[in-house]
Amino acid sequence: PGSLAAAQALGAVAARAAKGDEVWVLLSGGTTSLIGAPVDGIPAEDLSRLYALLLGSGLDVTAMNRIRKRFSRWGGGRLALALAPARVRVYLVSDVIGDDLASIGSGPCVPDLATAAEVRGLLQRSGLWEQIPETTRRQLRQAEAGRIAETPKPGDPAFARVTLELIASNGLALEAAAKRAAELGLDPVVSDTPLAGEAREVGASVAATLLQDHASRSVPQPERRHCFIWGGETTVTLGSLPAGLGGRCQELALAAAGALAGAPSGVALLAAGTDGRDGPTDAAGAIVDGMTWKAMAAAGRDPARDLVAHDAYRALDAAGALLRPGLTGTNVMDVVIGVS
Repeated sequence: PGSLAAAQALGAVAARAAKGDEVWVLLSGGTTSLIGAPVDGIPAEDLSRLYALLLGSGLDVTAMNRIRKRFSRWGGGRLALALAPARVRVYLVSDVIGDDLASIGSGPCVPDLATAAEVRGLLQRSGLWEQIPETTRRQLRQAEAGRIAETPKPGDPAFARVTLELIASNGLALEAAAKRAAELGLDPVVSDTPLAGEAREVGASVAATLLQDHASRSVPQPERRHCFIWGGETTVTLGSLPAGLGGRCQELALAAAGALAGAPSGVALLAAGTDGRDGPTDAAGAIVDGMTWKAMAAAGRDPARDLVAHDAYRALDAAGALLRPGLTGTNVMDVVIGVS
């Protein structure tokens, strides 16, 4: 209800914009949900069902936004269309890999490059076409047939007076983390490859990097300790069975804990969402080391089973490994930091 009301209020504001006005749009990750009203012809419950299917599909955020913007009242350039011919200045906080401006918040003031046919193809390739509500399938077919308007494309006059400026991103967050690591006497190593793919696989991979680096260090005069810093956004593909509680950062951390089990003291990993909330939980993520896996088992959990059941929250909580900083008020994807 709050999201629908916000979308309606935005419509009232947009209707007041005139040619001589200047409108500032402050845009960040989460916008898609915060103003999540559907386009005409799609009930709100069908939009919610579509979003839920996408979240469990394993698609990355760019692919999900390519689909979501098609059915969102303000996505895919439609806000720019409503504000025209006013001058519009958009300031963006990026929560997508590569800072694709059309993907942030479903691109309300950016041309939509994807056609209805391309969105249908994406849904079919991902196995979602037959699962999405019939109203959404019908909307795509009508757009393909020209019976309803396509989303605004490049060259549309609606974008003639729109300017876009990126003011925060995952890359800037990684730079800040590296600076702080150096201040603490660590040797920062920032990855230039964004994290992507299945969270559990990424967790095992980054843990292996830490273990390999630790093993390569000489004693008794070890080099300055390394601080590996990654950024990006992984995915969690849910199966047909009911899932437990957690989020992608917690699942990554749980998988890493398994790979780090028994690791030497001082080897540790943090995985957290920069918004302070990972999945539908009160935790941003978790901090794990060589003792975490054993601690979970000692607390009565079966961490291997929890990993399969996507129940990372309860497993990590049992070991006191969850990170709960509270909401940060921003979102620039996830950060993973490892010390070896």
